[in-house]
Amino acid sequence: MNIIGDVKGKDCIILDDIIDSAGTISNAANRIMDLGANSITSYVTHGVLTGKALERINNSKLTELVITNSINNQDILNNGNKIRSIDISNLLGEAIKRISEESSVSSLFDF
Repeated sequence: MNIIGDVKGKDCIILDDIIDSAGTISNAANRIMDLGANSITSYVTHGVLTGKALERINNSKLTELVITNSINNQDILNNGNKIRSIDISNLLGEAIKRISEESSVSSLFDF
């Protein structure tokens, strides 16, 4: 695995759309930490988390994995593992409403 850039002494973030078996993200976190990073937090939209994903995440050098609740993972949360879930139900509900009313969805993301 190739890491581009200097991560030594830095707090790193890995972004992804989906995490399934957690092999790639665990390997990436381990490699980044081996290169001297202080911490690694990963933000992933859809936490499928099949097979040995939970074991891989907890055994990796990943500091924290943050997933949305687009998939119900309540059974694995709050069990002393590295995974935290954030609620996106209001955002999805508002997006569906705006689509049905033919109003702007992109303005949801104006800051």
